[in-house]
Amino acid sequence: MNTSDTRAVRVPFTELADLAAAAVGGKAVACSDDFFAPMANLLKAPRAVFIPEKFTPRGKWMDGWESRRKRRPGHDWCVVRLGLPGVVKGLDVDTDHFTGNYPEFCSVEACESSAALPPASAWREVVAKVRLQGGTRNLLPVADGGRVTHLRLNIYPDGGVARLRVHGVVRPDWSKVRKERGLVDLAALENGGVVAATSDNYFGPKDNLILPGRAKTMGGGWETRRKRVPGHDWIVVALGRAGRPRRVEVDTNHFKGNFPESVSLEGCTLRGAAADAFDAGCDVQRAPGAGVAWKALLARTKVRASARHFFTLKGAPAVTHVRLSAYPDGGVSRLRVWAEPV
Repeated sequence: MNTSDTRAVRVPFTELADLAAAAVGGKAVACSDDFFAPMANLLKAPRAVFIPEKFTPRGKWMDGWESRRKRRPGHDWCVVRLGLPGVVKGLDVDTDHFTGNYPEFCSVEACESSAALPPASAWREVVAKVRLQGGTRNLLPVADGGRVTHLRLNIYPDGGVARLRVHGVVRPDWSKVRKERGLVDLAALENGGVVAATSDNYFGPKDNLILPGRAKTMGGGWETRRKRVPGHDWIVVALGRAGRPRRVEVDTNHFKGNFPESVSLEGCTLRGAAADAFDAGCDVQRAPGAGVAWKALLARTKVRASARHFFTLKGAPAVTHVRLSAYPDGGVSRLRVWAEPV
């Protein structure tokens, strides 16, 4: 699928986190050639920009990865190490601003490997050779269900790609998950947390809420538009695995004139088909079955501007999902749910 704006047509896999983003540790580790533009550009956060008058000693400056024109048989490639290993559901091969110099085709291989640069025998094809369009986002679904640590983007025969997004679900190695005081942050993206649904994320992407570390700017959090109708905003996180929440952090870092007046937290347990639909991003109020039985974990509580708030939860039951409500609207940079995995 080729599109410049996925808001026109909903493509579910694009709503999942980018496992290769530089912000979560993704890195382009090797390529066949990046004469005109470096491979590191592939994983930058914003979409590419174009500056008509900007040139380098090697030619036109381009915000992406671009190889030279190939004068011999073969094709170019780039290997990306995911910042967060997981199951890839779809790829966004963005050729933004590459119009007369984009690759005619691409294919993608994947593997799970502890090596910095996996050997040739490790790779398996996850996207067969497919035609690309220039100056747009090429959205490619992935059916492979295996755990992935590396991807190899093959371009035929040469050319430029602005950005590569690798959308999927994190699959942590639970035997190596670091524990803090016996508890694990089950909402964390690196521990398999997924933002399943939200009422609004106009100013700040939903996945920011569960990214590693504290937000560096206001743009690094989850923020809703100003609410002009009755009600409040909310966001639902499917935990990496079921657990009993014992401690919660709500961080409003950098939100000063636009933080919520108060927040609350609820939990629920969803299993089977209902959980699958929920995790795919369905409306929280339309989960299949008799409805979602939300249980209060943290009563509505006032919060402060640009501050970390810690709450102890006593006797909270095991849950698979949590819902953070922001009254009436505003921004929260991070949510941490330390729990006892079950």
